Amino acid sequence: MTTERPLRVAIIGAGPAGTYAADILSKSDLSVSIDIIERLPAPFGLVRYGVAPDHPRIKQIIVALANVLGRGDIRLLANVNVGTDLTLQELREHYDAVIFATGSFKDADLDIPGIDLDGSFGAADFVSWYDGHPDVPRTWPLDAKEVAVLGVGNVALDVARVLSKHVPDLMPTEVPANVVEALQDSPVTDVHVFGRRGPAQVKFSPLELRELGHVPDVDIVVYPETDYEFDEASMEVAENNKQQKQVVKTLTDYALKEPGNASRRIHLHFLQSPHEVLGEDGKVVGIRMERTALQGDGSVKGTGEFIDYPVQAVYRAVGYWGTEIEGVPFDDRKGVIRNVAGRVVDESGEPVPGLYTTGWIKRGPVGLIGHTKSDASETIANLVEDAHGLYAGTQATPQQLSPDNVLRLLKERDVPVVLWKDWEVLDAHERALGEAQGRERIKVVPRDEMTDIALGRVASAADEDGHAYSI
Repeated sequence: MTTERPLRVAIIGAGPAGTYAADILSKSDLSVSIDIIERLPAPFGLVRYGVAPDHPRIKQIIVALANVLGRGDIRLLANVNVGTDLTLQELREHYDAVIFATGSFKDADLDIPGIDLDGSFGAADFVSWYDGHPDVPRTWPLDAKEVAVLGVGNVALDVARVLSKHVPDLMPTEVPANVVEALQDSPVTDVHVFGRRGPAQVKFSPLELRELGHVPDVDIVVYPETDYEFDEASMEVAENNKQQKQVVKTLTDYALKEPGNASRRIHLHFLQSPHEVLGEDGKVVGIRMERTALQGDGSVKGTGEFIDYPVQAVYRAVGYWGTEIEGVPFDDRKGVIRNVAGRVVDESGEPVPGLYTTGWIKRGPVGLIGHTKSDASETIANLVEDAHGLYAGTQATPQQLSPDNVLRLLKERDVPVVLWKDWEVLDAHERALGEAQGRERIKVVPRDEMTDIALGRVASAADEDGHAYSI
């Protein structure tokens, strides 16, 4: 398709979903001009702020994302908040199409008594804290000896592992200094992870579960006499699903191990559903679980048998939830932008011209990071198919469509935009801080400090050659 000008596209969110979408769109037959608009001063989204610091293997995805953003044909506008710095109407006035790739960062609700007690937390907030997210407080109350983690996905394992891991074993990672300081004084001895269904239905990945057994001075405890049951559907899954077969084998290996004498323990409980968080004087003192029973098809129902566990903190890792963007149709039941195959639709199911979505905010927080590629491919294919109508239907004037005009508007509003070249300054700074301590990097946490370093307002910890010096 030939046009007099490139199609102007804004992608909201610089995580994997947004970056994959930009990469795929840039390689299409369309002539395009792409801006990725990111709310935080740093790109990479969930990979930077949602993956545990002791999982550098997963964080290597950043290398691939950086290769895309650093090519020069896609412009990064970070530290720009859609809704305040730029409104949806202004996006429509400056771009032919907008793709929302804002992800899901809020904790899904768990409606049980006591869930709002002091000491009850969402796992997403805790993950953001230990990953150095600039929008969460720098402190975290780590005063519990016994902890409950509700959920049997990889996030639950991450939370349990970080809570129970000894600080020296975290030091080679990029864990922020304030997190190290807090974890150093944690009195935790026991972390209980609870799943509502049986061992054949858990959502742990085999590798994550196996890694749990290699954490120094941490024992893994399972309860085969009460929690290790399989119905007909469970047996079929355990035998025919390769991933679940490995998970069941690993759990069986844990069950066969002799009890250890580690100073900390992670307990894996199955067939127990949270019934109530128990409190005293407004604080968590326990968790009441109801024993469940398999029903033959892999589902469970409550048995009326309750078990109380003394815990002083509860973390719910029961899923993430998307955040609504003003003016963009949102499905309150699913926590996603209302869409059909990536085309944003209104309540009647009619496409909203020029609006698209991809990633978790499109399909919900399921699947691994790599699954966002197929998500993005579907969305971009539909955008390319709609391209002729996007040119004809744009609300933008030729002057507004100039790439320089968006930067001019943000400058007039004193928005400190972080471009890719500015992120490279911050990246070098974090690496220099890490090099000084024998680590790969140490994250800068406060948003203002991140921005000031990126924009050269304060001295960086790295000179132009990347060598550390004192600041």
